Amino acid sequence: MSNVLHRTLSASLPTIVGGDGNHLIDDSGKRYLDACGGAAVSCLGHDNERVRAAIKAQIDGVAFAHTSFFTNAPAEELARFLVARAPEGTGDGRVMYLGSGSEAMEAALKLARQYHLERGEAARHKVIARAPSYHGNTLGALATGGHAGRRAPFQPLLMETHHIDAAYAYRMRKDGESEADFALRMANLLDAQIRALGPDTVMAFVAEPVVGASLGTQPAPAGYFRRTREICDTHGVLFIADEVMCGMGRTGSLFALEQEGIAADITTLAKGLGAGYQPIAAVLAAEKIVTAIANGSGQLWNGHTYMSHAVATAGALAVQRVIEDDNLLDNVRQRGAQLHGALIARFGQHPHAGDIRGRGLFWSIELVEDKAGKTPFPASAKLAQRIQKAALALGLMCYPAQGCADGTNGDHILLAPSYTSTPEEIARIVELTAAAIEAALAPVEA
Repeated sequence: MSNVLHRTLSASLPTIVGGDGNHLIDDSGKRYLDACGGAAVSCLGHDNERVRAAIKAQIDGVAFAHTSFFTNAPAEELARFLVARAPEGTGDGRVMYLGSGSEAMEAALKLARQYHLERGEAARHKVIARAPSYHGNTLGALATGGHAGRRAPFQPLLMETHHIDAAYAYRMRKDGESEADFALRMANLLDAQIRALGPDTVMAFVAEPVVGASLGTQPAPAGYFRRTREICDTHGVLFIADEVMCGMGRTGSLFALEQEGIAADITTLAKGLGAGYQPIAAVLAAEKIVTAIANGSGQLWNGHTYMSHAVATAGALAVQRVIEDDNLLDNVRQRGAQLHGALIARFGQHPHAGDIRGRGLFWSIELVEDKAGKTPFPASAKLAQRIQKAALALGLMCYPAQGCADGTNGDHILLAPSYTSTPEEIARIVELTAAAIEAALAPVEA
């Protein structure tokens, strides 16, 4: 019996003992092709020597020194690296390091509140996010997220937040509606919500540039984020971009918002930042946030013991250098186009593949019971989980999720392969995904 409090108490999980490129190996010798990076984390696979060497070298120097007393070289250098490559409009920003995406969202919310207080706007405390969405599992992050199923058990503990509909084209774009009109209609929901709440009370708008697990790699329609940026600026509301899953190269550019032509006021980063070699997340604050604090108290009101951890930042810096030095974003775009094309070819006419959506190496298949009516399978069928189980039996890792249709029902399978994926691995991922879906559908359809 395990004494680890696993996610499922009745599970008997394989024990992982090694990594070989984009495969994990368990203690029986079975190999698993990692097509999801765990949760879009392992963007460099599982045995990158340059990253391992950087972590070992830093441990041989110094591992930890509390940030109320000292800084360290890898934290400073990684911050310079990220700010220099941030979307135009970020200016001379600064970076705060944390241990997880959930922590990063908590810190981003606190930073937004501090910004308004430093400027004398104490009434601004309300947060608007989107549904479906997921921004983390700590209480503030969970409250901000718009995933009904995840929120329900903890609802009495959650702070008040407000939600507008996400730009979910598969289920929300009207027949005959152009992409531009759809983008404008969905973005203007933000303006209406701000006005309804009172513009001088709204602190921030939180959104994922490409929605991750809750909606299955859903990009926004062209022009959507330009319009929401305008709305935020009009009302003095901060825009917090949650790039925990979709950032750091996952969608084909280092920052996902680069492709939207705007910059956020505050950006959260995590998974692809450190590629799983060390736990690390970050909050990037644009110059206007930093300036308001510098001109006010001059103090950051949110601190954690392990901020700017030297080993974690050294590992993340090495990850980012590998991505840049090896020109891996080109491979993300090329292999992403291959993955998209292969999914369309294999599932475009499949009777239960309702939608195929994504960007870069970040793609999902939404499964439906009735394709014509877009009717989801009932949540009780646990189709996504069945697909994951079948895939593992075949030696493939994919990421299952439920609730995209209404917060409870709606199954999708998310694929987020490594940036180092080969054409052969992409083809194998599609082949095994198809086999897993067919195996999972058989008892559901019977």
